[in-house]
Order: sequence, then structure tokens, then C-alpha cells
Amino acid sequence: MEQCFSFVTRSLLPLLYVPAFVFRVSLSSLSSATVPSLDKTDFLKLQNGSDIRGVAVPGVEGEPVSLPEPVTEAIAAAFGQWLLHKKNAGSQKLRVSVGHDSRISAPTLLEAVSRGLGVSGVDVVQFGLASTPAMFNSTLTEDESFLCPADGAIMITASHLPYNRNGFKFFTSEGGLGKVDIKNILERAADIYQNLSDENHTKSQREVSIKKVDYMAVYTSGLVNAVRKAAGGLEKPLEGFHIVVDAGNGAGGFFAAKVLEPLGAITSGSQFLEPDGMFPNHIPNPEDKTAMQAITKAVLDNKADLGIIFDTDVDRSAAVDSSGREFNRNRLIALLSAIVLEEHPGTTIVTDSVTSDGLTSFIEKKLGGKHHRFKRGYKNVIDEAIRLNSTGEETHLAIETSGHGALKENHWLDDGAYLMVKILNKLASARAAGEGSGSKVLTDLVEGLDEPKVALELRLKIDKNHSDLEGRDFREYGETVLQQVSNSIETNPNLKKASVNYEGIRVSGFGGWFLLRLSLHDPVLPLNIEAQSEDDAVKLGLVVANAVKEFNALDTSALSSLTHS
Repeated sequence: MEQCFSFVTRSLLPLLYVPAFVFRVSLSSLSSATVPSLDKTDFLKLQNGSDIRGVAVPGVEGEPVSLPEPVTEAIAAAFGQWLLHKKNAGSQKLRVSVGHDSRISAPTLLEAVSRGLGVSGVDVVQFGLASTPAMFNSTLTEDESFLCPADGAIMITASHLPYNRNGFKFFTSEGGLGKVDIKNILERAADIYQNLSDENHTKSQREVSIKKVDYMAVYTSGLVNAVRKAAGGLEKPLEGFHIVVDAGNGAGGFFAAKVLEPLGAITSGSQFLEPDGMFPNHIPNPEDKTAMQAITKAVLDNKADLGIIFDTDVDRSAAVDSSGREFNRNRLIALLSAIVLEEHPGTTIVTDSVTSDGLTSFIEKKLGGKHHRFKRGYKNVIDEAIRLNSTGEETHLAIETSGHGALKENHWLDDGAYLMVKILNKLASARAAGEGSGSKVLTDLVEGLDEPKVALELRLKIDKNHSDLEGRDFREYGETVLQQVSNSIETNPNLKKASVNYEGIRVSGFGGWFLLRLSLHDPVLPLNIEAQSEDDAVKLGLVVANAVKEFNALDTSALSSLTHS
């Protein structure tokens, strides 16, 4: 049963409730198709930190499908089972909201997830095309006409990965699930999958309630109201501003028509708003150079005041000012830090490990805040901010260089759209107070940020099958590499290790710094280098190259290219 929804205004809210349709699902239906024999190891391979990701569509050589419908059903059933246990629901009926981005496998996986949830005994609320932040938000919204709050939520997405990939993010009102929870769910899924593949398994049936709701109308209304509130209640606080949006054919196309236009902004020149899971124009990724060139060109061609770009599922974002200057990575963090520290003087800003020394100086010396540099991984950064608050250290912003950002005021929700709303709030409030108009208000906020002339990230891959590993896990080998680099700089007077560091080894020297760390998920040692000249970058690269030259399982070709340039 298919039903399409369009975004609507609050005046139409009574029309948004859609009666449930009920179907009867058999436990044996999950194993009715011919499916491969999979064990727990196969399921655990789908874990990607606090997400689940796999190949959902065939057609790419060397990438067999690892997320077929039966596996998806088992994972959804496992989440329902996990949720019932966590909520100690007993006979209480729980409901789970499900949404998806624009990927071509989304409709198939949506139905598979719904079937799996039904098997676990929870009611299903389908949101259709949605953003990851909206899914989390649905566990917080209290509005029974929209069947909220949901007890749990699933977002079907693989962020900016290629068209053949897909996956899942899971939420409760406490936030996104962590690594331990994801592992638990995958272990449960493996057991469910095995049981359903057993011919002797008892066949049983249960009725499943599925309802369809246009929850994005609630979510976008909240964003609009936030900007109006910041501007003192003005109905159209962005009237006259020309703002272009690039959604990269992901799920963020709503932002132009359903957030900016009701606020009075002109959005002509916005591009790639229509969802298209083949992503024909560019990768929907604010870290991608081609994507940033596309939004920059749109701003300049349309003489716009501001450009906004989202990733596929809208939990990351970046911006471009009227001159074409990008607000991403360190510069986006600096901008948000300036805005947050105006509101909360002295607060701590938590970032990931690869932020620049110049950003630290900007936050602490110019803005009067405190910079707490932590580990890579948006969940790590958010959890660290929550932990600091629990110890009495006031923290209001947790943000990664990738564009993931969360604010205390927004329930630590990792929300790219809300980050842009904070920027729009500044534009609207500045104009309302007569403090300036246009994106120069934003550009002035990052004045004084010291930015490196050279910024590189090299990926040194570990060959897991190399004899040099001697049967060891690649992580153990990687840690040995890091220890060797650490030992090699102890006697070098030109180098200094960071006194406080939570990930890898961070070293300052030759007017810059490098960070060598072990990837969270892959057999890779990423090396970040920032310097004020190419010569200094090469000097830092040589420090690492000389330290790791005896590690034969390490592919140092990228490092060699730098040091021999």
C-alpha cells in the first residue's frame, strides 16, 4: 500500500492523520525466500560504529549484497526486541517511527523494516522521506495526532556513501544508540535470522499495525518557529535575504520551500532539491570538494547572500557567504562557537581530534571559551559533551570537522538543519537589532581565525594479510606503529607532543602539527598535517615517514608522494 504526502502548513494538521492499515505477518515469512546461510560474524560485519551499513543494491563489481530483505527484517525485529527489553514494556504496546532518505533501495528496505518490527510486536509509523534529525525528534515530540512520541525510531540511510549502499540509525528519546547497543542488536538479529531459517521453527502469526504520517510538517514548523523567536516574533525575519540551498538530491530539499520561504527568504537558484538516489549531480557531502564548488558557484551565479548545503540525510551541513567563502570544517566550528559563546560566555566547545591549533587559539583567546579536543566520531563528541556537563563543566556545543554538530539547547540532537537555523538566527537577530545585514555579519564573526596554508589528510593502509602482522589483529599492529612514532620524537627538540590528547599521537613542530591515529573502523592510519608552507608540511611528513619505514605492512605511498614532491 503506497501513499504519498506533501509538506503542509499547520492549518492542515487535522488532515495529516492517516488511519492504520493492518496486515497479518507470519514469522516464517521472513525466511520464505531463498537466503544464504549467515552467522553472527556476518551480521557483526555490518556494524559501522554506532550505525549499521551494508550493500543493498547489486551491480557494483566486488560488492555483493550484504543487506538483503531477510537480513533487514531480522535487524528490525532485533531492534524491536531490544526496545521492548529496554523499556521493560511487558504487555504495553510500543510504537516505532521509520523514515528514509532518497536512496533507491529505500522503499524495499522500508517495507522489510516494517515487517521485521511487526514480528517483534511493536506498532509501526512510517514517515516516508525524512531526515535523520527528524527521526530522533519524533521520540521527543508530544503530539498524539502525529502518533508522537515514538518509543523508538529507525532512519534508513547510509549518509553520503554510494547509491548501492544503505543502512540504519536507531534512536530512543535518550539519543542515538551507541556501539554496544548496535552490537547487541546485531547479535540478536543473527539469532532471529537463524531461528527463522530453521524449518522446524514454529510458524506463528500476529497482526501488525502500520500508520503513515507526514511528520516532517511538525519538524519543519519547529525550525521556522525557532528563527521567528530569535527575531523577536517577526513573521518573516528573513524577508529580502537571498539564500540558495543545495540538497545534493538527498532528503534536504524541504529546507528551501518549507523553512526558508515561510520566513520570507528568496530561494531562487537553489539546486538538486529533488530526491534522486543515484545522486547524479555530486556526492551529497559537505566535506566533498566538488559539492562545495557546486554550492559556491550557485551563490556567486545568483548573487545570493548565503548558500546552504546538506548531506544525504541532513545530519551534516555547511554554508557559503556572499563572496564564496566556505563555512565548513574549522571555519564552521569557529562560526558556531562564536554564536554559542555570545549566548553562553566561557562555555566549553567539544570537537573531534583533527581540529586545528588556530581554532583552539580562536576559541580560547578571542572568544574566551574553552576548546576540548576529543576523539573522531560524532557520537564520541556528543557523548563527551554530555559527560562534561554531568561533571559540572558547562558545555553547549559538540561539533566535528565533518559538519556533524549538536547543541545542548536542541537535546544534543545531531542536526545539520538546526545548525543552519542557528546561523539564520544570527542573520535575523542582527538585522532586527540594526547590527548589520547580509552574510558579512557571519564573516565578521570568524575574523581572526588563523588558518593553515596547507591542510592534508593522508591514509596509510594496513595490509591485514601481510606476513609482517604475524597473525596479529590490524589494530594491534596499528598501535605498535603509533608507539614507534611516539618513541621517535622523544629526543627531537623541534617536536612536541600534545600534553592532552585522546586519540592517536598529536605532535607540534615546524610551525604546524600532525595527528596520526588509527581509524575507528578500518585498517587505516589517517595522518592529518597542517602547516604554514608546503616545505613545513613535508618536514612533518618526513618525521612520520622515517619513524614507520620498518613497518612493511603499512602502505606509505601517499606519504612518499608528499615527501618526494
